[in-house]
Amino acid sequence: MNPASGVRSYSFPKEEHLCRKKLIDELFGRGSSFGLYPLRLVWLPTGASTTAPPQVLVSVSKRNFKRAVDRNYLKRVLREAYRLNKYRLVEAEGGHHLGYLAIIYTGKEKKPFTLVEKKLISGLERLLTEAGATPPRAAGS
Repeated sequence: MNPASGVRSYSFPKEEHLCRKKLIDELFGRGSSFGLYPLRLVWLPTGASTTAPPQVLVSVSKRNFKRAVDRNYLKRVLREAYRLNKYRLVEAEGGHHLGYLAIIYTGKEKKPFTLVEKKLISGLERLLTEAGATPPRAAGS
């Protein structure tokens, strides 16, 4: 949430995309991970707690989805689910320790957006507990 205006930002700007090969190699070399079918989340913590969103990589296997149109569809679904729910990381009480995050689609068939979003929310909440932050409280609690 932007403290000045009190409005939650649902953007996913280019600065939040993880693109540098050196950083990607470091993420997969030293990062921690867990699977939550049909997703796998890999993250690399930073030293200090922050409220800035981590840089994110979204990936879908060419082995499981031969057609580019299917891979692109799933990547679009993953990006949209993350964009709508990244506030869970940004607004975590005490911040979070995530510098880099990879969201990998490991399923062998296309799943609907609602299921992918539900799994991603579960994954982000688990990620916050494993990375040492408390998830934000629900509105009205």
